[in-house]
Amino acid sequence: MTGNGVETNRSPGGLVTALAPIMREADGAWVGWAGTPDLDLDPFDDDEIHLVPVPLSDAEVQSYYEGFSNGTLWPLLHDAVVDPEFHRTWWNSYVTVNRRFATAAARAAAPNATVWVQDYQLMLVPSLLRALRPDLRIGFFLHIPFPPPEIFAQLPWRKQVVEGLLGADLVGTQRTSDAANILRSVRRHTDLTTRGSVVTIGSRWTRPERHVRIAAFPISIDSGSISELAQTPEVVERAAQIRRDLGDPAVMLLGVDRLDYTKGIRHRLKAFGELLQDGSVSVPDVTLVQVASPSREQVEEYKVLRDDVEVTVSRINGDHGALGRAAIHYMHHSYPLEEMVAMYRAADVMLVTALRDGMNLVAKEYVAARTDLDGVLVLSEFAGAADELGQALIVNPHDIDGMKRAILEAISLEPREKRRRMRALRRRVLDSDVQHWAASFLGTLRAMPVRESHV
Repeated sequence: MTGNGVETNRSPGGLVTALAPIMREADGAWVGWAGTPDLDLDPFDDDEIHLVPVPLSDAEVQSYYEGFSNGTLWPLLHDAVVDPEFHRTWWNSYVTVNRRFATAAARAAAPNATVWVQDYQLMLVPSLLRALRPDLRIGFFLHIPFPPPEIFAQLPWRKQVVEGLLGADLVGTQRTSDAANILRSVRRHTDLTTRGSVVTIGSRWTRPERHVRIAAFPISIDSGSISELAQTPEVVERAAQIRRDLGDPAVMLLGVDRLDYTKGIRHRLKAFGELLQDGSVSVPDVTLVQVASPSREQVEEYKVLRDDVEVTVSRINGDHGALGRAAIHYMHHSYPLEEMVAMYRAADVMLVTALRDGMNLVAKEYVAARTDLDGVLVLSEFAGAADELGQALIVNPHDIDGMKRAILEAISLEPREKRRRMRALRRRVLDSDVQHWAASFLGTLRAMPVRESHV
């Protein structure tokens, strides 16, 4: 509870963990939605951070957030895994809300300050903010993928979105392929010059206004904290208890996802169901624990996905489960971090089968939790984490037979090979944590040359 009577809950996410100490040191401000529709709050301080709430009406939550952000941009930027919807009213709301965020940031920022804009919900903010405050140094980070220009070109407002991003001095992505796709869209939808990773704003006949760099800065987790947590007696005991609660199976497979169509949950269930059907694995020796936390439950695509997943789980359990021994243990709710780390320690095989994912931090959390050097990570090649975690068993989730082979390989992997792979994975995850990510991005942003604006 703060002094103005507002109760606050700190997000457990890695982004807050990484940026909070930086913001305290720099006397920074966090501009964001308060999380409740039609709540208009004055700026206030909490935990030594200045918070600037930006209000959204209930109608704007529907049209800007659930509509354009998650009904248009989310599927489109994930390679149109499902068909995006294009509605002019959604776009108009997106513009309005982005302008509101830009205005709030412009008011909050000190002269010549650095502003870091986060994610696809605010892709217009960099250019809107630069028009209001040309003195600012502006960074933008896209936490989700960016598709090839042939897919992005479906968006009726593609040019406006590209120009919105180019208001930044530095645009960061998860993968080099995402950065390349943005550069290709710049070349396709503007007449600006690109050279390598740099876009020149201006032309050869006039002094360049400035340069925009577009590059990959793969995000990570607070890996040290998770590693320490995994070694506490409480978590070690809880992991053992989870195995006992499951009936002490020989192999525990684990999937942890938001219930989202990009995560490949249906493909994972199909592969596991076929392994049971053809006798490659059996219950109760092998069981799958699937945690699917609720996500965007008001959006029709997500309602359909939940129904599909729950019907599939019921069918597989009906066909292959035993009395008191389910083939799949399915939980449609979230868990605190301590419980998740215990599950990671309990699982013999972690299944990350995303159809398209910016990074997938669950894969890194699993690795950070395996201080015992046990466990095997099966990882989709379409998750950004695959670029860094090459010692995982890499799969194409659309190839069901290939995924089945990878699961069987993970189950039968020799202990020495498990340790070799996990040791290499842990070295990568522990060396490149979320603090390293934030420092790398901000260091690059601050090193960008400053040019006078001609706006």
